[in-house]
Amino acid sequence: MKTSKAVILAAGKSKRLGRLTENIPKCLLSLGSKTILEHQVETLQKCGIDDITIVTGFCEKMIKQHCDGSFRYVSNPEFETTNSIYSLWLALKNVHRGSVILNSDVVFHPDILANLLNSPHPDALTVSFQEEMGEEEMKVQVKEGRIVDISKAMDLKVADGENVGIVKFSDRGIRVLYKMLDDLVLDSVVNAWAPLAFQKICSFYNLYAVSTKGLPWTEIDFPEDLERARREIYPHICETLTSRHK
Repeated sequence: MKTSKAVILAAGKSKRLGRLTENIPKCLLSLGSKTILEHQVETLQKCGIDDITIVTGFCEKMIKQHCDGSFRYVSNPEFETTNSIYSLWLALKNVHRGSVILNSDVVFHPDILANLLNSPHPDALTVSFQEEMGEEEMKVQVKEGRIVDISKAMDLKVADGENVGIVKFSDRGIRVLYKMLDDLVLDSVVNAWAPLAFQKICSFYNLYAVSTKGLPWTEIDFPEDLERARREIYPHICETLTSRHK
């Protein structure tokens, strides 16, 4: 059964973008005619996902003003001292159904999400299979289609690709994930990336890899990432979608 819920993690301050995000959350940076958040929401809705929860923190009033009243909001008041693992824990406290979880800084072709949702695997993570990666990428190891490890510190010799930042969980998967998040937060693991929880559960729970199939996408962490998204990635996405409808 295809999920109709999504959680967008948008609480962080994005210090690595410097002055670009001094007074505005990263997700409200423009790609052209749309903000990153508008691009994500529009893509989710086109895929039939209308029940959207946005986890806010830094400049949360700006995000709420930018969006209409049809979304749910969960506030992370500790965004200065916590990371996405804590934001996700807050978001899933009252979520008991399958959901798509997205980082708010991912710009991606709509077919990447559609392929994830249409995957026969109930619990799956989008992977960009590639060889060239550095210290910054959240690397993924895959065996027989299953995620077996996720870590930025992973040895490149065993890494198969990069975590895109879009993952889906079934009803059961959400319960398994929340239990792990709860255990980690109770153990004071709050200043870590959400993929740490994915890494912990994939040792005993099937989390499958779904390829981007070479479709355009990027994660925005640094000013050069935003420049590339504006100059190359987003125009390419728009171009492919325009040609599709001709």
